[in-house]
Amino acid sequence: MTDIYSALSDFMNATAWPMTPPPAYGAFHLTFTFVGFAACLLIAYLLRNIGEKGNRIFLFSCGIFLLLTEIYKQLFYYFYIGNGSYQWWIFPFQMCSVPMYLCIIAPLLKKGLVQKTMYNFMMLFNLLGGFMAFIEPSGIIHEYWTLTLHAFIWHMMLVLIGVYLAASNRGGRTIKDYKGAAIAFIILCAIALMINISLREVSGGSVNMFFVGPSNSSLIVFKQISEMFGWYVSTLLYIPVVCLGAYLIFLAIRLALKKSKVPAKI
Repeated sequence: MTDIYSALSDFMNATAWPMTPPPAYGAFHLTFTFVGFAACLLIAYLLRNIGEKGNRIFLFSCGIFLLLTEIYKQLFYYFYIGNGSYQWWIFPFQMCSVPMYLCIIAPLLKKGLVQKTMYNFMMLFNLLGGFMAFIEPSGIIHEYWTLTLHAFIWHMMLVLIGVYLAASNRGGRTIKDYKGAAIAFIILCAIALMINISLREVSGGSVNMFFVGPSNSSLIVFKQISEMFGWYVSTLLYIPVVCLGAYLIFLAIRLALKKSKVPAKI
């Protein structure tokens, strides 16, 4: 075990390539964003008629890729950033972490309400999260190449998965489908709040999954609201705002599918 520990520590140190954090809307950010979005649209278009077996393989592969890169990130923070101390604030249960689990679980399920809700959640809420990360990129820009690339690629994967589920018409297009995804989001927020409270003491208050408190939000605008009025006010505003954003994406997808005359899948 000592040899494995030392090997992992050496590997993380060897891959800690420092970088000057690229500025928001600089060349790195804009190039990655536009090339990445174009690639997502192209891949989603090419896979739009993929069969059910191919769909399950694709999503499961995405989930495994996300899982492996998340393991690297966790180990990097533990060995290099934390010097052998776990960094609780990166506990993998943020909204943008959820596809790592859903992409592995959903392909193993039979077609039905649970699987469809997972698809809808990824198509709406995770697509929103991935898209917004590139609009306000402060959370994905780091001082190390591996962490920055991980964050950029991770959130671009969320865009790809969401666009793919829409293009392949596996996400829903009815209000009932949206409501199911929104309920799933609220349930996940409740779970996140319980995690935050449970880990508050051991983490020194650094854990804030889904940014729902009780620690103040670090998100732009909501950070100021939580500092002025309290985390509970910020949370009560944050949840409906995210649901509204997901609803706008839902409307855009439904309009695009209607104009393209893509028949609804059951």
